[in-house]
Amino acid sequence: MIDLLSAVYWFDEALQAGLRARGHQSVSRSQSMILANIAAGVHRPSELAKNLGVSRQAMSLALGELAARGLVEIEPDPNDGRAQRVVFSPRSVEIRRDAIAVMTSLEEALAARIGKTRFNALCAAFESDWGMPPLDAESGKAMAKAPAGQRPGRGAKSRQ
Repeated sequence: MIDLLSAVYWFDEALQAGLRARGHQSVSRSQSMILANIAAGVHRPSELAKNLGVSRQAMSLALGELAARGLVEIEPDPNDGRAQRVVFSPRSVEIRRDAIAVMTSLEEALAARIGKTRFNALCAAFESDWGMPPLDAESGKAMAKAPAGQRPGRGAKSRQ
């Protein structure tokens, strides 16, 4: 499964190269992952930190950098006055549009390289609900299925 991580790096490196070719300034891999999470609907800084496995303080710094570049805005959460939410800024429209175009091109290139049938099967597997990570807390060993009572994880959002 280490190949899955290599695939993420392949896409991120190709996305960054494509954005640079379109005149955009590079972002770090961690910033790219933050932006991908926001695009997937994760808006709370605490959830972003959890998803990326970093402290809230580290996330605050990273979000500050992205905000300074005009890519995101941090605003009060309208549903919880104590919380904040992160949204794309109006200034990010162009880079988001270009990122979608680059990702579409990458998907087409990958389908051509591995074949449409294998590409579609790969997409279907990623869009499936994998449930919660199946690790036994005591032994650290993989379990055949998630423990009863745990809420299932979200599957990947459908590609647009």
